[in-house]
Amino acid sequence: MPRAGLTREKIALTAAELVDRGERLTIAAVAQQLGVSGPAIYKHRAGLDELQRDVAVLAVTELTAALSAATVGRAGAEALRAAADAYRAYGREHPGRLAASVRAPAPGDAEHEAASEAALAVLTSILRGYDLAEDDLVDALRTVRAAFHGFAALEAAGGFGLPRDVDATFARYVDTLDAGLRAWITHSLGG
Repeated sequence: MPRAGLTREKIALTAAELVDRGERLTIAAVAQQLGVSGPAIYKHRAGLDELQRDVAVLAVTELTAALSAATVGRAGAEALRAAADAYRAYGREHPGRLAASVRAPAPGDAEHEAASEAALAVLTSILRGYDLAEDDLVDALRTVRAAFHGFAALEAAGGFGLPRDVDATFARYVDTLDAGLRAWITHSLGG
């Protein structure tokens, strides 16, 4: 019987906190953090792969909520900038979760698929403000996701060591992404 008070959600949050601190995710580490034995964790999760999956779902869900809150009522470049800022802020606050968020859902994992679809819906909503052709939407989604994630991941890993203000670079980065998306409109129209 599962231990009272120990839930799958509590285990996932503890695992997420561990990875955000840069600690190695193991069943033993989660159990120790929760003050339980390893077998108590196994009553809720089958193993490390399920823990990693739960952190990914949690991360995607939280990130989607942050993007959605930042972009509500905004469109086009304004929505893109707000989403970029929210993504970057999430990466700063939750670097381990950010890394976990790239995990693709396993076939048949309805919960993870739903979380991923919700994230794509927010990004799609942002991109609708650019009046892209339907054929361009998947490319635009991949481009924006890679751009947001790449910058946030590099920053979280301490990858920007050159003597220039990272905020200034980020502003130019988002401006460049915006200009590129606006250029797709022209390209799509044959211009």
